[in-house]
Amino acid sequence: MSSNATAEVRTFPNAKVQPSTEAPEVPVQPAVPVAAPAEAPAKKKRSARSFLLPIIGLALLGAGSWYGYNYWTDGRFMISTDDAYVQADMSFVSPKISGYIDKVLVGENQKVKAGDPLFVIDNGDYKIAVAQAEAQIATLAKTLDRIDAQTKAAQASLSQAQAQKVADQAAADNAARAQDRAAQLLKTHVGTQAQLDDAQTALDQAKAALVGADAQIAAAQANIGVLEAQRAESASTLASLQLTRDKAERDLSFTVLKAPYDGVVGNRSVEQGDLVSPGQKLAVVVPMDKLYIVGNFKETQLGPMVPGEKVRITVDAIDGQSFQGTVSSLAPASGAVFSLLPPENATGNFTKVVQRVPVRIDVPADVLKTGKLRAGLSVVVAVDSRTAPASTTN
Repeated sequence: MSSNATAEVRTFPNAKVQPSTEAPEVPVQPAVPVAAPAEAPAKKKRSARSFLLPIIGLALLGAGSWYGYNYWTDGRFMISTDDAYVQADMSFVSPKISGYIDKVLVGENQKVKAGDPLFVIDNGDYKIAVAQAEAQIATLAKTLDRIDAQTKAAQASLSQAQAQKVADQAAADNAARAQDRAAQLLKTHVGTQAQLDDAQTALDQAKAALVGADAQIAAAQANIGVLEAQRAESASTLASLQLTRDKAERDLSFTVLKAPYDGVVGNRSVEQGDLVSPGQKLAVVVPMDKLYIVGNFKETQLGPMVPGEKVRITVDAIDGQSFQGTVSSLAPASGAVFSLLPPENATGNFTKVVQRVPVRIDVPADVLKTGKLRAGLSVVVAVDSRTAPASTTN
């Protein structure tokens, strides 16, 4: 059995004899192409791309068409800026007098009506000033009454002196006629020298009485003049005291600080017991029904802009809601001109900077009544140049 096996063995040069313990060789299968199964996903990808590309192209074309149409029909007429803010002509509540705060009658962010009391300053000193002025006026009024009574008495004395002068003048005239008759009688030897002497004496006495009457009249007139001067001086003093009283009453009225108009109180900076001085800012009253918008437009945008044009206003604070306003006015100068330090371009290197001009925009009353707007909010405004009033387009 072994000889048969040996006869079947073939020898090959340089061949290595493998041990008989190895496993028999497995025949190698022919290679199968791998690319054949991947053709199906590639076809799907190409089909999806060929389906999406036209859709994307149509979408882009539609968006571009819509944008172009919107710009041509609407956008090219709109002048917009996001450099716009809600503003208000706020009033700062400030005292005109000094003193300690006695009462605080308003809370932070509280609505108030025109004339509502906000703060009360201690008025004790100001009441005393009013009472003192009134007392001085009363004293001077009595002085004027006394001067008036003295003037009446002086006028009565003057009238009496004038009446006495009339009587003395009549007596002097009678004495002069008697002296003349006595002199004529003495010349005709009918009268005596004694009669002439008596007549002359009576005439001299009458003239002396007449001079005394003139002196009394002059004294009465002088007294009246003095009294009138005193009254004029007292009247001037009275007028001054009345002004002092009026000022004291005015200062007393200033102890109650009131709201200048309807609005909301904000930025309150004072408490009870604080010492305040004239001009100190205690609070701010914002008129919520008189808010407006100021948009700072570039100088290159102002060409077609005129008062009266409609404005689309979009407010970020109220979910981007839009409403319509109206251009009220354009500022007479750019914002740089009104700044604290206006730019000076006459020296050094110059770089052109586009200037912005403030434009005031009125807000509709129905929007203000909602109470959603606040001073300082940022907005986006777009002026429609197609809505210019007819009077400005001619």
